[in-house]
Amino acid sequence: MSIIKNDFEKMNITKIKKSKNNKKLTVITAYDALFAKLFKNIADMILVGDSLNMSFAGKPDTLSATLDQMIYHTNAVCNGASDAFVIMDMPFGTYNNKKEALENAVKVYAQTKAAAIKVEGGKDRAEIIEHLTKNSIAVMGHIGLMPQYVRSEGGYKVRGKTKEDKEKLIKDALAVEKAGAFAIVIEGTMSDVAKEISQAVKIPTIGIGAGKDTDGQVLVWSDMLGFFEEFKPKFVRHYLNGAALVKEAVGKYRNDVQDSTFPAKEEEY
Repeated sequence: MSIIKNDFEKMNITKIKKSKNNKKLTVITAYDALFAKLFKNIADMILVGDSLNMSFAGKPDTLSATLDQMIYHTNAVCNGASDAFVIMDMPFGTYNNKKEALENAVKVYAQTKAAAIKVEGGKDRAEIIEHLTKNSIAVMGHIGLMPQYVRSEGGYKVRGKTKEDKEKLIKDALAVEKAGAFAIVIEGTMSDVAKEISQAVKIPTIGIGAGKDTDGQVLVWSDMLGFFEEFKPKFVRHYLNGAALVKEAVGKYRNDVQDSTFPAKEEEY
């Protein structure tokens, strides 16, 4: 029996902004048409995250993801969920300056049906975000723990532990909002700080490892469905024991092949 609430509505920028203080937004990653089709009438937004470089390609971080790689997967997601609000992560090194950022964002819009792009960075990226939004590119911001900054920051570090860092994050959020972003991801941030950030801006905040007081949540699908076995981040809840179920199913298939019970007569031509 389905326990999914039957209240899904197709999202657009206006509806996303109006959800602030009215509706919690559900966001999930997807990298292919198959899973995008499963998610499309449940999640408010689908993020083609550069996390695919780790969960899909087996790399140690997101940094080597390329623009062409992201465009390929975004097209796959859009093919599986043509009516969904799809956001594409701009990969590392594709928005170092205004000119480069706009050229690459235009390429994304020209070659995919993505509704928006996402860029990491706060006040330091505000000028770039403003340049993009003024040229009709919808931008979702991303502050807090930023995976593309992992080497320069010396690893993955929880943000907002000091008064100074809290104040910096609030300034980052306000700068991103002023630059024209329609929403902001807050990652790996102390929950009380994420709450203050959410209260400080008028656009929706989407949390990941940032507590329950943001305006929505995002998770990587392979994390929440229990397919990633190496470790479980503290902020992840498993809604399925996916890895164990798949292994069990493939094991049954192997057994059926070995004892010649597959294929059965009704499965033959």
